[in-house]
Amino acid sequence: MQMVKKSGIVLIVAWFAILVLMPKQEFYYKLEEALSEQEIELNEEKIEEGLFSLNLHQVTVYFKGIPVATIEEMDLCTLLFYSSLELQGLHVDDSLKRMVPQETQKALLSHSILSPLKVSVDAEGSFGGMTGEIDLNARTVHLDFNESKDIEMLKPQLKKSEKGWFYETSF
Repeated sequence: MQMVKKSGIVLIVAWFAILVLMPKQEFYYKLEEALSEQEIELNEEKIEEGLFSLNLHQVTVYFKGIPVATIEEMDLCTLLFYSSLELQGLHVDDSLKRMVPQETQKALLSHSILSPLKVSVDAEGSFGGMTGEIDLNARTVHLDFNESKDIEMLKPQLKKSEKGWFYETSF
């Protein structure tokens, strides 16, 4: 029994040490590098590193050199078995307001090792509430608009079901 207890303690300490000592900023820069291959650039005003998270403040998103959105705060948190990305205050550029909702107050993307090929999405904004899933294996995105408020600009891209409006595409 002592061996099991010691092994458990060693595993917990090792897990905690990996999380605390993980180079979070370098991980973020690697993500920026991968996004730049798709001509997407992120420009942040401030980076704060926590024990389990990385916070970015005033992030401007550029696509092909054109600013398309600003994010007040991004919080990337990982526990190795569960990771999440929380966006607060996502404002899309005025030139895109006919295609996408202009303001999203909060969005949460989460990934668990229990379903490694799926990313769940929850968001709320000027459009109401939205939940959905990104399936990395099937390369599909399915988003359900729960409390649809101001979605007139999205209706040409949405489909209607008995549960409400939804968006589905593949990538």
